[in-house]
Amino acid sequence: MAGKGKIEKPSVLTPFHNEEHPSPRLIEGVSQGDDKGCDRTLRPRTFSDYIGQGRHKDNLRVFVEAARQRQEPLDHVLLAGPPGLGKTTLAQVLAHEMGAQLHMTTGPVIEHKGVLAGLLTKLAPCDILFIDEIHRLSPPVEESLYLAVDEFRIDVMAGEGAFASSIQINVHPFTLIGATTRTGLLTAPLHSRFGLHIRLDFYPVHELASIVMRSAALLRLQVDREAAIEIARRSRGTPRIANRLLRRVRDVAQVLATGCIDTKVVEHTCQCLEIDAVGFDEMDRRFLRVLIEDYAGGPVGIETLSAALGEPRDALEDVYEPYLLQRGYIGRTPRGRVATRKSYEHLGISLDFKGSMEKREERMTVFPLFEDSSIADRKE
Repeated sequence: MAGKGKIEKPSVLTPFHNEEHPSPRLIEGVSQGDDKGCDRTLRPRTFSDYIGQGRHKDNLRVFVEAARQRQEPLDHVLLAGPPGLGKTTLAQVLAHEMGAQLHMTTGPVIEHKGVLAGLLTKLAPCDILFIDEIHRLSPPVEESLYLAVDEFRIDVMAGEGAFASSIQINVHPFTLIGATTRTGLLTAPLHSRFGLHIRLDFYPVHELASIVMRSAALLRLQVDREAAIEIARRSRGTPRIANRLLRRVRDVAQVLATGCIDTKVVEHTCQCLEIDAVGFDEMDRRFLRVLIEDYAGGPVGIETLSAALGEPRDALEDVYEPYLLQRGYIGRTPRGRVATRKSYEHLGISLDFKGSMEKREERMTVFPLFEDSSIADRKE
């Protein structure tokens, strides 16, 4: 048996690649294979258990209590933000705090008005209808939803051809909670129907570490605080990634160490999974290297990057870029993406690499807001 933190067989777990059938990235915020069952186990049910998003949580406490005192449904809520930040969890917390039944679906599932009518007519007074990926509703369904959220009724067509007629169906007052990762794809009429707009932010390290410690306790794992912080640092500000990484660290601790999780076990696990100290995997580093080494730091159009990386544009915009932008590793300009000083430093590349400095200095005169101030100092 190994001592605490000692890894007996570091060769057992090695980086895995399958070019023909690539597996999902461990550090993606979207839900994956074993996430669903584990998420149900680890999800908080009350505001008291819900860690982070303090400002939003405090506001929602007030709105929920006011609605309960008036015995009315909570106003319609739009939850926005990158995958994995807890939009579904927050919807479940709101339902629990309201003492309401939560009915869950996704935008693509509601294929036509009949499906929507079926969902709405099943709702009891003050129930909550949660629609994930609400930006993917079809226009006809979305238009039917307007009447439902405004006046709590829905019109459906009965019969066909000349015998068709519109039937008005009343529904019980309810709360609509919509979740989206793409706020910009919501139509203005739909956006305006939500009385509460909540945009979830990436979590700071100390809050993620608290989430890791809570999850470890629920999973009956021995994790010291420093190990939890190390997991949090590599989790890209996303609770779902933190919990997923905790499970992988648990596997390594169980097989290669004593079962106790300390920083050495975390570091070994992340080394094998090719996740570095800031939570980047090989794809993140490749993104930055292409931007810096092939295009002198940018600006580079998104379509050009898509072709160079062999990834769809949507994947770059939805999966890879949000964290890089949020943490200041890249910037957006009218002409495309640019690498910041932070990217050069993280990859250990000189700012003068292959003449990129001259091109960056030239860009500064056109897009000064997107450049790092330290580069301007070098120019002077």
